[in-house]
Formats: sequence, structure tokens, C-alpha cells
Amino acid sequence: MTGGGEDGSTGVAWRSGRAGAAAAVPVPLRRRTERRGERVVVGDVEEPSPSAEAAERRLREHVRTVLAERLPGRAEDQRRRTGARDSAEGHRVLAREIVDHAVNAFTEQELTANRPLVAAEAERRVVAEVIDELFGMAGLQPLLDDPRVETVNANRFDRVFVQYSDGQRCRVGPIARSNEELTDLVRLLAARASSQERRFDHGSPSVNLQLPGGERLFAVMAVTAGGVTSLSIRRHRYPRVTLDQLRLRGTVDDVLVRFLRACVVARKNVVIVGGTGVGKTTLLRALAAEMDPMERIVTIEDAFELGLDTDPAVHADVTAFQAREANIEGEGAVSQADLVRWALRMSPDRVIVGEIRGPEVVPMCNAMSQGNDGSMATLHASSSALAFTRLASYAAQGPERLPLEATNLLVAGAVHVVVHLARVPGTRGSDTGGGTRVVSSIREVVGADGHQVVSNEIFRPDEDRRARPVPGAIRSDTLDDLVDAGFDPMLLTRAGRGWQP
Repeated sequence: MTGGGEDGSTGVAWRSGRAGAAAAVPVPLRRRTERRGERVVVGDVEEPSPSAEAAERRLREHVRTVLAERLPGRAEDQRRRTGARDSAEGHRVLAREIVDHAVNAFTEQELTANRPLVAAEAERRVVAEVIDELFGMAGLQPLLDDPRVETVNANRFDRVFVQYSDGQRCRVGPIARSNEELTDLVRLLAARASSQERRFDHGSPSVNLQLPGGERLFAVMAVTAGGVTSLSIRRHRYPRVTLDQLRLRGTVDDVLVRFLRACVVARKNVVIVGGTGVGKTTLLRALAAEMDPMERIVTIEDAFELGLDTDPAVHADVTAFQAREANIEGEGAVSQADLVRWALRMSPDRVIVGEIRGPEVVPMCNAMSQGNDGSMATLHASSSALAFTRLASYAAQGPERLPLEATNLLVAGAVHVVVHLARVPGTRGSDTGGGTRVVSSIREVVGADGHQVVSNEIFRPDEDRRARPVPGAIRSDTLDDLVDAGFDPMLLTRAGRGWQP
């Protein structure tokens, strides 16, 4: 509060609204003050005394910490006891029970330490705010409520940028009041996201999780400039999608729809590649929608994202695996490579890896080449040709330490088709202002020759980066398999006819 005269002249105090609200506005306050119990009266406005504010802050931190520590274990115990799936309402009931015990324990601690207790009204308010943080998204909620928001990047609590579905980027208001509050929010979301223990502290400075709306959140702390917490949120605009819907959105044309559908029916092993945010997971969902609903599918992800198990009408028989980090003792970690090996023991018709990023490439290729044809995965690569280099580099990181020649033989015997996605630049402000996501290239894997995987580019990007068929490029035995699956080979002669909507 800025100074005023002893005669009671008005000073100015700056107050901000809740996180994410408009900028702070000046509020006139009287200089003259008086104390009433644990509250300080400033002019006509009552504010908590420093001791009351400190008590509320301690209560808030205590409740947040206890929830983050105990909610995952309680949820897991309940799931094992009842066999019921986790639900938001079930988590809310458990959270209220944990909070009640936490408040009672906090009161006893404060009495033992001879500190002033939090007033009953303030206690109820603090508890309600923490519960709202846990089952809402606090300062993130306004952004997640906006269907236009596709990506949220927070370099720190008050330096937040969003990207909209039309490609526009802009800076928005803070998502928390402090770095500590943002860190606590991430911990609460991690506790809520899963029954698994997901730590977020200096010993485990990163966390990857799925938010209740299906968005994926990744956060880091302590390793950033200033040691602040930073996070990124990516929203999948199309959690349920088909190839025909992607055709209407311009991602594929009619020829590609028929070709990719035949690849699924013919049980070709497909790897989808491209940069960040080009729609790899969306295309994977669309390909999976072409599978028989009764096929047994096992999905493997670092954090749940595909959601194939959420729609029994499309996929009736799905086991969804999620990797797990080590606990505080450094034990209990389960990698995606472990999960791929486990998946092979669960009688899958197809194995789907949400994203290959490391040594899981070797067991994945083994799964594809050992009778689980029709399996799929996504991979970060800037072109269809570079996909093989990426696979080889990941294989070299695995415990098998395969030489390049062996890796190429493994990849050539496992992968049948590589599909590359790219963006076609658009006009700012239009529906496709950020660039339409399109299939740009498709390669058929032929074999291995020493230090390289041999492939044919059967769909090649044109001047608009959209894939066009290359007449005569596909091998006859592959084409025969696709024809048996219902594909018309005459469609591959349309190279000069342009995009076929």
C-alpha cells in the first residue's frame, strides 16, 4: 500500500483477481487502521491479519500435499477392492475423506505448536478452493473451456501462450498467482489423473499425464531458467475420427482413403511419422476405426491418449497399457519396452504403440514380425525416408545394442508401410489458417541392403505437399494383397488428376 497522509488521505493497494483474470486494478484504501481480533480493518475494508494469512497458507499447503500423496493410493485400493473403474465422482468422494482427515490433523498440529487456528469460515473456503483446483483446472480452466485453444505453453506461471485451431498464437493472462501455486496445481492434477504414483518434485522433475478432458499435459520443474515450473498442454481436436471424416477435412483424398483402408484390412504393419502436432495420433485413431470391432487390441502409451478403450461400439476388446515411472525408492518402473513384451502374452490381434521414442522399437518390431500383422505405431520424423534412420537410432539405445545391419533387417522384416504427415500452409484467420494437416508421402518397405532399408515411395508429395500416387512404384505382391482387401489398382493411375476429394 502506498503512503498517505496522517490525516487519513487515500493510498492505493493493488489487487489481482483469480489466476487467469484481467490485470490488477487499483483499489482505494484508507490509511488509518485498527485491529479487531485476528483481522485488520483498513478504512471500510477488512483484511486478514498477517498471522491469519499465514495460517490459511499453511492449511492450503498441507491439504494440497496430503491430497497429492494419498489420493493415488486410495484410488488404487478402491479399484482393487471393488473392481470398478476410476471415475471423477469417485475421486471426489475419496478426496473429501482425505481432506477431512487432513484438516483435523492440521488443527492438532497448530494447537501443539501454539499457533492461531484458521477461522471456520476461512477453513471451509480454503478446502473448497483446493477441491475446485483438483476437480477443475484452476487458472487453466478458462483456456480449456475455449474449444478454439489447441495448445497451451506456460514458460512460467505468468508467461503463458496459446495456439488456436486457426494457427493464431497469442499471449494470455497468468494461470496461477505464483510459481509455488502452479507447482501445487500440477501435483494435484498428477494425483487426480491416475491411481499410479506420479511424483513431481526435485527428485522427479517432470510429469506426463492425461487431463480429464483428454488433453495431454507435460510439466517440468527445477531444470528451467530460474527453477520455475513450465508446462505444455496439447488438445486432440478429434478423439473419435474416421478416414472419411479426415477426407472431408482435407487430410486425405479419396484415393488415400481407399488405399489406407486396404492396408488395415490386409493387415499391413504401419508406422505413421511427422513433426509435432501434424495429426499422427488422429490418423492412428482413424486407421484403428477401420479394424473389426471384435479384434483384440493392446495399446501401449507413455500417457493415456489414444482412448481406443473408451468406445466399445468401435473397439470392444481393448487392453490399454500405460508406462510407469519409478517410485521414490527408485523401484517399480515399467517402460514401454516392458509393456510391448507383456502385450505379446495377452493374445493380441494387433499391438499399437502410441509413440516410439526409445528402445521399445526392438520389441515392437519383434511383435510386428512374429504374427501380429496389422500393428501400428507413431514416430517423430521429418520425412518418410528419415523414419528408418530414426528407428535405427532408437534401436541402438536398447539393451540389445543391435548393429545397424541387424536393425535394418529387423525393421525391413517388420514394417510394411510408412505414412508421413505434413502441413500445407494456409491463410491466417481461415479455418485452416495454421496449415491443413495432410498425408504427404507413403513408402512401401522392400527389404534391407547393408546400412540402409530399401523402400519405394508409392505416394509422393506434389508442389502442395499433398501425396500423389506414383504409377508402377508399388510391388506386385503388395498390390495383390491390397486388391484382395478390396482396393482398386486403377486408382494408382490417377497421378495426373490432382487431389481427389
